[in-house]
Amino acid sequence: MTTPQHVVIEGLGFPEGPRWYEGALWFSDFYQQTVFRMGSGGDLKPVARVESQPSGLGWLPDGRLLIVSMKDRRLLRQEKDGSIVEHANLSELATFHCNDMVVSKEGRAYVGNFGYDTYVGAEQRLANIIRVDPDGEVSLAAEGFHFPNGSVITPDGKTLIVGETRANCLTAMDIGPGGELSNKRVWASLGDNFPDGICLDAEGAIWVADPRNNETIRVLEGGEVTMRISTGRFGSFACMLGDDDRKTLYICTCSGSGTHAAARRDGRIEKIRVAVPGVGQP
Repeated sequence: MTTPQHVVIEGLGFPEGPRWYEGALWFSDFYQQTVFRMGSGGDLKPVARVESQPSGLGWLPDGRLLIVSMKDRRLLRQEKDGSIVEHANLSELATFHCNDMVVSKEGRAYVGNFGYDTYVGAEQRLANIIRVDPDGEVSLAAEGFHFPNGSVITPDGKTLIVGETRANCLTAMDIGPGGELSNKRVWASLGDNFPDGICLDAEGAIWVADPRNNETIRVLEGGEVTMRISTGRFGSFACMLGDDDRKTLYICTCSGSGTHAAARRDGRIEKIRVAVPGVGQP
């Protein structure tokens, strides 16, 4: 078991959805209702404000930012002048809060959602993955997921892998030429680990953030765990490989999630150097 060596930023509300883009780390903070960009020196710049909680992030081919707006189940787009507009309304297909997302090189967004109200102990309900094309058209990409969460697309653009938090597994699907998903299958069973945010490396392994076991694990297809990074008393909620060589693993940590976490401001970004660089989307 390895422990991250450096806390980059602390005092956050709840950091999520980290992305490495154009030489910087981007992430959402639920309870500050803000998307941030962190430069190489650790300086934070607010990029966008999202009142209904920002989550997954991605970019269209022309560089415009897409932001999941959780509570009102919308996908927002930031225009070149900084203004925020609705890219798509997901409420007809998302049965509770929307969460993480991956955007393909072509600009197709695949968005997950909770499926049911986890905050009041409601009966579990399977959720959809929703596809949003670059023009904002919304369609059902795939259904029957146990809380679809972090997701990645392989470098060849042919496979989407999503973490099913409540099923303790990573699930893969083939991506067709028009963006359709098919051939749903288990990529890795994770045993006692609960996947939240994930990212992919150049050897085909997936880093998985696990907020319940307070660790980030590196998993091979089939389920073999090759590395475990403890996050101590903090939950690991999301991760991303970044820096110029893509060999720095950034981990979003916090003491907990939910509305009670909003007042604590103990969210952090931690980082550790690893051997294999990141690839694929996001």
